[in-house]
Amino acid sequence: MASAKNATFLFNRNFMDYHSDRFDDFSLLVYKGKKLCAVLPANKTEDMLISHQGLTYGGLVLQAKIKFADSAMLFQALLKFIAESDVKKLRIKLLPVNYHSVPAEEIQYLLQAVDAKRNQVAVASAIDLQNRLKIQSNRMEGVKKAHKHELQIQEGKTFEPFWEDILAPNLKKRFGASPVHSLEEIKRLGNYFPENIHQFNVLKENKIVAGATVFETDTLVHTQYISANRDKQQLGSLDFLFHYLITDRFKHKRYFDFGTSNEQNGKKINAGLQYWKECFGARTIVYEQYEVNPKNHFLLNSIGI
Repeated sequence: MASAKNATFLFNRNFMDYHSDRFDDFSLLVYKGKKLCAVLPANKTEDMLISHQGLTYGGLVLQAKIKFADSAMLFQALLKFIAESDVKKLRIKLLPVNYHSVPAEEIQYLLQAVDAKRNQVAVASAIDLQNRLKIQSNRMEGVKKAHKHELQIQEGKTFEPFWEDILAPNLKKRFGASPVHSLEEIKRLGNYFPENIHQFNVLKENKIVAGATVFETDTLVHTQYISANRDKQQLGSLDFLFHYLITDRFKHKRYFDFGTSNEQNGKKINAGLQYWKECFGARTIVYEQYEVNPKNHFLLNSIGI
């Protein structure tokens, strides 16, 4: 993974194994001779292979030196193997381009060539931190409120206050749901990846009022969880926190990814959440998902490679 042009620490086995009890792992390694050239993080469910059901994204991870022609041959060999494994459908959640260390969008063309169907698009918001837009005045008003209330930001690996007092109660009340990661899971992952997973808590008089869990990759930072108590508007707690993350703590990164703003499996946009992100200068990127019949591998014979 370290030498790939389109991978993040989420594809590391230590990360993927945190939910190994929930998925039937079917990750595939593709070799050219004795050299590992590509990896498909995946799990199998009945007659479908998914890359990856337990991750925000998946796709074919390519070694950095791989060129287009080799990518096509690798993908064809992969599809042929999958078809011979009694898998009727391959579902791929593509890694967004801003996660790539160098351009790596071969798979988009190759999916089209094998008649793949795009079955889901999620709207996300990202800031190009090296060419960012001005933060709007309404967000700066929130920062002023936070200073007035003497809020403080605390960075560390203490996940309990955020999970137990803010995040989990909010998700349960609003959606009847729980965080994707349990408290024990995020603590374990934080220990495995101390340089990649960060917890930021906003405090008022030493009591947590808001927070964010951030995943850092080579190219960007991604907010995995964002939540605050009911006083967030009056306190400006999230405006304060994200102004700091964008303009100070992670200003050296290329991108700041707020994550998606979809509800109802992508059918609806949370307009308020989308607007809030855009006021920081974020603009739209997409997370795409495709489905393909692996038996269509023969179609790659006609692309001229």
